[in-house]
Amino acid sequence: MEKYGFQTPNVTFHRGYIEKLEETGIKNESYDIVISNCVINLVPDKQQVLQEVHRVLKHGGELYFSDVYASLELPEEIRTHRVLWGECLGGALYWKDLAILAQKIGFCHPRLVSANLITVQNEELERVIGDCRFVSATFRLFKLPKTGPAERCQVIYNGGITGHEKELIFDANFTFKEGEIVEVDEETAAILKNSRFAQDFLIRPIGEKLSTCRGCSALESKDIITDPFKLAEESDCTKSRCPPDVAGSCCGTIYS
Repeated sequence: MEKYGFQTPNVTFHRGYIEKLEETGIKNESYDIVISNCVINLVPDKQQVLQEVHRVLKHGGELYFSDVYASLELPEEIRTHRVLWGECLGGALYWKDLAILAQKIGFCHPRLVSANLITVQNEELERVIGDCRFVSATFRLFKLPKTGPAERCQVIYNGGITGHEKELIFDANFTFKEGEIVEVDEETAAILKNSRFAQDFLIRPIGEKLSTCRGCSALESKDIITDPFKLAEESDCTKSRCPPDVAGSCCGTIYS
């Protein structure tokens, strides 16, 4: 309050459970963003978590969250293992199930932001885990209003977001540089049009001429990365090219 000059507090605290937000008095469509950091994997009913978050988000709002995901559906031996549960591995969701749950509830397809492989360095735990792999990944889930069919668009970022004037790293697939024309798919266009980012972009359908601006360059469309394991492996390949004296900083999270 003192640093930013608020006369009254602009923060309130509610004690409760992420899958039972209604019990804390949080109303429908009352928030623009919900943030979670490695919490959902500790909740048995993950669908209920997403349903509650969807309920409290405004249209155009998003769930921005990091969590642990598994490369396959976990067997009971892993799900009931006390140490693996405590290390946030036993409750990990099979990564493909996230998209199924999200779209069932009404979110857009998950937007992958970043991912890092998790290495387990413990012989006993490695035996229990077997062929299963784990990754720590950050996703964005947007709640959009029901509108007509979306269409591919060309967009230009105007650099209006404080701290991101030169470029906006939106997710693992799209980085928008100020003044540059970027072709985006239907869902990305719908998100930019109907979220808090709308004021920061000039958005036009493909084929409609955009005004020329400094530094503009049309980009070709590309395959969208949705697999966090693929992204993490690509990231590791990039990091492996680091000079030997800084290679230690490229290691992923290690549980022992």
